Amino acid sequence: MMKISDQVCEKIEEQIATGELPPGCALDEATLAELHGVSRTPVREALIQLAAEGLIEIRPRRGAVVTSIGPGRLLEMFEVMAELEAMCARLAARRMSDAERSALQAAHQACEAARNAQDSDEYFYCNERFHVAIYAGSHNVFLGEQAQQLQRRLRPYRRLQLRVRNRISTSFTEHDTIVRAILAGDAGAAATALHDHVVVQGERFGDLLASLAELAMPAQA
Repeated sequence: MMKISDQVCEKIEEQIATGELPPGCALDEATLAELHGVSRTPVREALIQLAAEGLIEIRPRRGAVVTSIGPGRLLEMFEVMAELEAMCARLAARRMSDAERSALQAAHQACEAARNAQDSDEYFYCNERFHVAIYAGSHNVFLGEQAQQLQRRLRPYRRLQLRVRNRISTSFTEHDTIVRAILAGDAGAAATALHDHVVVQGERFGDLLASLAELAMPAQA
């Protein structure tokens, strides 16, 4: 059974990912304890865990706040994420078992259903399962762990991308290219397609920053 602190950690992480707790938002232990119906001890443990993951910062005498990542740092993180996922795709194209290929196709079909419904929240979760299926298919546990760790840090920002007009449809089209390359066993094409899918440059980065600024406005009001 999951520890209470782990449950609280998961719930707070979800609030950060959805923007309910935006970057720079202060996290009060007493308020969180009341909100989640627990004592302050599991909340404190959850905050320590979230700090270790880089999702929040615990500042001496100032308490905990949701980590706010500057534009330059954010761009660097997406560049590294693109390289890690490209490596996963390259290995997955060579190593995926038949069962893993079926799981990837199922995740892709779930993304398609969410896209057709224009449900950005559902697409976000299906998209995560799609990427995790590729991590698993790489058959490199260490690589998969590193990719998931960085993915967790970038969750709020990857979710924000889906708010940009037509991004869900574009994302699904990119997924289709990735799936076709992996199923064909074309490691080079799979790596290139996934790298281009994840990396944030040019207009896409500008759109992300605009969405981030819009999200931060209520917190500053």
